[in-house]
Amino acid sequence: MSFDADTGLAGLFLASFLSATLLPGGSEAVMFAVAHRYPGEATMALLLATVGNTLGGMVTYAMARALPEKALARLTPARLDQVRRWGAPVLVLAWAPLVGDVLCAAAGWLRLAAWPCVLWMAVGKGARYAAVLWLSGASA
Repeated sequence: MSFDADTGLAGLFLASFLSATLLPGGSEAVMFAVAHRYPGEATMALLLATVGNTLGGMVTYAMARALPEKALARLTPARLDQVRRWGAPVLVLAWAPLVGDVLCAAAGWLRLAAWPCVLWMAVGKGARYAAVLWLSGASA
């Protein structure tokens, strides 16, 4: 079976979306593989991975926002305090393993404005994927 650049990019988008939800995933490995195999598609790979991962983070945000306020009362108080204190800019860390999903959920549960959350998530997630591109030897 042979994969072309379009198939690799579609797979990268799907992997980045799913890995930003509560499902485990390895979108960085997929990004590295796509960038290494198709270096001419580095810019598109960076864009698709960032958009997919940001959309996945916003799914977590939206699910938490839809919950009644007392439903997440047991959420780690330290994370809630961080999000309350720093607001949407703390979501630049939404890419981080373990805490990223909690930060996205906390932002939704606290009903932070969606557009600033999208912006800060995209900045952090895009920087992470840019670092993966750099490590792969490809450039956007």
